[in-house]
Amino acid sequence: MIRIALFEPDIPQNTGAILRLCACLEIEAHLIEPAGFPTTDRAFRRAGMDYLERVRLVRHVSWVAFETWRRAERLRLVLFTTQGSVPYLGHRYRRDDILLFGRESAGVPKAVHAAADVRLTIPMQPGLRSINVAMAVAMAVGETIRQTQAIHSD
Repeated sequence: MIRIALFEPDIPQNTGAILRLCACLEIEAHLIEPAGFPTTDRAFRRAGMDYLERVRLVRHVSWVAFETWRRAERLRLVLFTTQGSVPYLGHRYRRDDILLFGRESAGVPKAVHAAADVRLTIPMQPGLRSINVAMAVAMAVGETIRQTQAIHSD
């Protein structure tokens, strides 16, 4: 099973696009709070996230709660960061990976970087800040599916 985690997301539209991707591809989504917007089911539905009932959404009240859960599950934490040294296409993904994406405005703090088992980057043109987080998630998920064949098919 593919799992992605969003660290304290800032932008509801990006989160909505990512949750829709997760619903469509049967990916488990983890939301590490606090978010920069209301994250109740009602607020998500009001924002047009009509696929919410189809998402396997796990909420974690904090980074510490998420990290406690992850370690108990023995999942490898794969952080996508502009500060990574390994290109995401050069990584060998496993079914026990959880792909972590940081806040749109600030990425993740040093403690989260330190907890990551792997730090990956999406190579891009020099001088540009970053790729939209929803696009980065889609790119990473596509490569993970390609390598692990972990997608539902009838």
